[in-house]
Formats: sequence, C-alpha cells, structure tokens
Amino acid sequence: MAINEKVSNALKSAVAHLENSVLALNKKDENLFADSLWHVASELEYALFLFSIMFPDENSLSSWKRKSELKIEVGSMLVEVKNLLNEAKKFVADGRLLDAYRSAYIARHYMLKVQEDLAKKKHAMLKKK
Repeated sequence: MAINEKVSNALKSAVAHLENSVLALNKKDENLFADSLWHVASELEYALFLFSIMFPDENSLSSWKRKSELKIEVGSMLVEVKNLLNEAKKFVADGRLLDAYRSAYIARHYMLKVQEDLAKKKHAMLKKK
C-alpha cells in the first residue's frame, strides 16, 4: 500500500471517529466521547508520522499552529477539526501533500486542546468529590 493511501485511510478513519465523538457529545456519553476523541487523535498522529517521513526537513511546523488561547466551545472546535480533516483528505487526493500535512497538523493541535479541556473538567469533577 502506498504511503499516500495510508495517509488517506488514516484521515478517513479520523473523520469517522470524529463523527462518533460528536454523536457521543450530543448523547452526553462522556466515556464514548473520550474514547472517540482518543481514536481521532491516534489516527491523526499516525497520519502525521507518515507525513513526517515524506517531509523530514519541514521546519515550519510550529508556525502552522493556530492561536487557540481563546476559549472555544468544544462543539465548534470539533467542527473546525472536521473541516481541517476534510480539507486534508482533499489535498491528499489532489497530490498537495504539504498542504494536507499542514491541515492535519492544525487539526491535531485542536484535538489536543479538546483533550486537554476534557482532562481538566474530569480532574475538577474528581476534586469536588
């Protein structure tokens, strides 16, 4: 299997898990939500690993992060992740791999923020008990 196909499959899988996480969020199923987020992040990490093999000398990664210091609602952030993943899939299909790498990298940045916020909320709830 070609590396482009592996990246494409990882991005498709990330989108599928992201859709599951949105359903879990709507159902207020925290365990399924956290599990789905983990799978999204896992698929993104795999795709980024593959991209890093294709572009080992890419030095501008840190400049790709978007500012997310503002508190963004989780649902909105997940929509942005989905948009970025769909954009990355389109870029892979068009052969624009560096653009796909950038979109996936930013999506991962947002996913880490969502996971961090979720962990903080869980920690705060445990502290209250």
